[in-house]
Amino acid sequence: MFSDRPAQTIIGEAPVFLEMLEHVSRAAPLSKPVLVVGERGTGKELIASRLHYLSRRWEASVVKVNCAALTESILESELFGHEEGAFTGAVKTHVGHFERADGGTLILDELATITLRMQEKILRVIEYGEIQRVGGNQTFHVDVRIVGSTNADLRQLAADGKFRRDLLDRLAFDVITVPPLRERIEDILPLAYAFAINMTSELKRELFPGFGPRASSSLLRHDWPGNVRELKNTVERSVYREADTEKLITEIAFDPFDSPFQVAAPPSAMTGRPRKKRTPLLPMQLTERLKDTEREFLRAALEKARFNQKMAADLLGLSYHQFRGKLRKHGISAQP
Repeated sequence: MFSDRPAQTIIGEAPVFLEMLEHVSRAAPLSKPVLVVGERGTGKELIASRLHYLSRRWEASVVKVNCAALTESILESELFGHEEGAFTGAVKTHVGHFERADGGTLILDELATITLRMQEKILRVIEYGEIQRVGGNQTFHVDVRIVGSTNADLRQLAADGKFRRDLLDRLAFDVITVPPLRERIEDILPLAYAFAINMTSELKRELFPGFGPRASSSLLRHDWPGNVRELKNTVERSVYREADTEKLITEIAFDPFDSPFQVAAPPSAMTGRPRKKRTPLLPMQLTERLKDTEREFLRAALEKARFNQKMAADLLGLSYHQFRGKLRKHGISAQP
């Protein structure tokens, strides 16, 4: 939880990602609290760390706490410290993370899991810069910048009475939203190559031969509900499963559970009957229907690739020239 390591390299060239990084650069020099929000696996912890290392506090300590991993009593002791004899097992004085982070930054990950009582105590630190150790009466003054991160909707939790509105107001001086990977399509392959090269090094192999066209297309077409974390796991799994170290990666192992022998879940009472396949409405003009479908996919690929034609072709498993030919065939403009 205690770290003096420099910030990790962040890879990304997508416009929405670069815009978010610019937001981080503007917010970093301040001492105000900041919230970093985004879906699971988007790299919120890296952005929170970047806020510290780009700030004037970069030479001081950054302390990271996973609030979801600790019970209320342990979290209280870890954050505020405790005096000797404060409770059973407290055989000596413990300096908490607020004191450890004095002059630096305290990152509260999984912020939404903190209880209302603990939220009140954190609010007092933000407002007055004061803490008391558990079992103690002495007041300590601390200068700590708080950065919270979460994938939860804190405004909805506040509306439901599960998160203090006054604490949310203090923490949300500014909110940095990390975009999901599906909105960073330009970054998928550069990230995949970086993860693949790191895995190749971990496996003590000489070089990473690269991804074949089919594998690249598969990576681009996937929706990545688990975001960058899912991409990392998927790429590393695909690299290590390829026994031929000089062969291009042609198959992407998206699902580690995928097997012809996996145990199927028992059907419930509602889903026990096999679902009938929908019968297409007939008669129809098949040729026209196929043309309409092809037009629909071409336009969808262009929009997802933000009108980058090479990337749109990859999304459809086509070569650039094949894609361009189909655009001409259907009279579709390649411009937004």
